[in-house]
Amino acid sequence: MTMRLSKRAQAVRPSATLATGQRARELQAAGVDVINLSVGQPDFPTPAPIKAQAVAAINAGTVDGYTDTAGILPLREAVSQQVQRLHGVSVSADQVVVTTGAKLALYTLCQVLLDPGDEVLLPKPYWVSYAEQVGLAGGRPVTVDPLANLKVTPAQLAQAYTPRTRALILNSPQNPSGVVYTQAELQAIGEWAVARDVLVIADDIYGELVYDGSAVAPSIVGITPAITAQTVLIGGVSKTYAMTGWRIGYAIGQPALIQAMKTVLSHMTGNTAAVSQVAAQAALTMDQASVGSMRADFKRRRDAIYPLLTALPGFHLAGKPQGAFYFFPDVTAAMTIKQVATSQEFVAKVLEEAHVAVVAGEAFGMPGHIRLSYASSLPVLLTAMDRLKKFMQD
Repeated sequence: MTMRLSKRAQAVRPSATLATGQRARELQAAGVDVINLSVGQPDFPTPAPIKAQAVAAINAGTVDGYTDTAGILPLREAVSQQVQRLHGVSVSADQVVVTTGAKLALYTLCQVLLDPGDEVLLPKPYWVSYAEQVGLAGGRPVTVDPLANLKVTPAQLAQAYTPRTRALILNSPQNPSGVVYTQAELQAIGEWAVARDVLVIADDIYGELVYDGSAVAPSIVGITPAITAQTVLIGGVSKTYAMTGWRIGYAIGQPALIQAMKTVLSHMTGNTAAVSQVAAQAALTMDQASVGSMRADFKRRRDAIYPLLTALPGFHLAGKPQGAFYFFPDVTAAMTIKQVATSQEFVAKVLEEAHVAVVAGEAFGMPGHIRLSYASSLPVLLTAMDRLKKFMQD
């Protein structure tokens, strides 16, 4: 039998971050000492109170069965309370749907929003899965070139807008660059979206990982009632609470939209893992001191590595990242030094010769850049910088 794949499946490109991580693991399995800075995964353990609550629920037998597709009510209420605490916005539990990671929230949202040919604006650089998720729903991703500071303005969005524009995906703090939009910048974008009837999909997964000033990044949610009504907020516990393996994300929006997501999810996954939901509820309601501790550690790493990275021959950063845990340097000059034509070739050379795994900028819509995660310990990061320095000097 000849296996025939759908055109949809054939059109999807593998996740560049996961593919790089896989190659790094292959080298490690072969005995190569590889430092993997390609994956956005905190190296901290999940805080003990979260794990204790999960274990208690398992022992009590309360997580053995299905839950509501949208998630258990106590978790959805905890999400609502967190949004009130962080952004001063009152939302009901009916406006929350819990998903198997924030990635599935974004995917499901595309499924319920987009018809074939509908367009979604993606400011560059963008997270690797946005364009593929839009395409899987039959939509067309429309990329928007940023300014030198890696941000976009309403004027740039207006140039990319057409009558088929359905939504804008806005990620702040941004993966891969760590850029954080100011409240004034977000308000201008939100007012533009309201005027054009464009839905804003606010991916705020890194919202509590900011390092200069406030402990919470400005969010487009809560600026004005009209902007809030025009926005779907995407969040989760993976990054803030070091819970990537627990796979809990969520979406917050208008009840009709959330109900549509719930209906689609009922045929896809049903509910997320019940024990993970209990753990996420514990994360959102426990004392938040551990979040502050992890945030402070990320800041120390960023501040220690930034000057070393910018001193590397051919590496240029638009500025120090304000949030998330990534550097996104321009390496076009470094590519010239190493005599390679693309950042993909550069990344492959770094992995094979320096044994440091990073991600090529092509994955984020910006060739000539690379992404490095600083979610590893400081000693590991310092060793990686030594290897990159030697690599560029050889």
